[in-house]
Amino acid sequence: MNERLRIPKYAVIPLLLVLGWNCLVYYGVGLLAPLRQFHEVHTALDDRLPLLPGFVYIYVLAFVQWGVGFLIIAKDSKARCYQVLSGELVAKVIALVILLLVPVTMRRPSFTPVGLSGHLLALIYAIDRPINLFPSLHCLESWQVFRGSVGLKRYGRWYAWAQLVFTLLVFAAVLLVKQHVWPDVVAGIAVGELGWWLARRLGADRLLARTEGLLK
Repeated sequence: MNERLRIPKYAVIPLLLVLGWNCLVYYGVGLLAPLRQFHEVHTALDDRLPLLPGFVYIYVLAFVQWGVGFLIIAKDSKARCYQVLSGELVAKVIALVILLLVPVTMRRPSFTPVGLSGHLLALIYAIDRPINLFPSLHCLESWQVFRGSVGLKRYGRWYAWAQLVFTLLVFAAVLLVKQHVWPDVVAGIAVGELGWWLARRLGADRLLARTEGLLK
């Protein structure tokens, strides 16, 4: 297997836990949606922002950022892998609690799809209900990848700066394709930071390190 694509044995279970937990949070909230009452949220600032379908490419490429970003972090070292991924898991627990306690939705603008970007955005509107909003999981994930990229042993500062630039573009994209309002973005960052802090306080990285022996 190509060395760049090879996943270290110590990182396999942590990465699978992150993937599985993320799916459970996203789809779990969706399954519970019929049982809950959602409240519409919008702000004056968001009402002034235009709908720019071209930003849908950034929105979609964020998934690539997360997959590649977490893999690079996991391959950097055991310590970095456990530190970042434990923070990610704890942050997603916090996000799940907030998503369940604060069920909000938003009204998406109607538009006539034009070109590839317009039709792609229309497809996203059709398959992604506006229910996983506060905090923004898109922004939370991109922020975690950026935070985890700072200080990597195998990459220089340029990589962290590149991740920051793309993360800021993701923040703009979720607003300009009308998938979120700005409080969702702020909440995504705050939950990410809280996840990092709590993971350190609880020693969650040490718990995650115990999974290494499960594959021996």
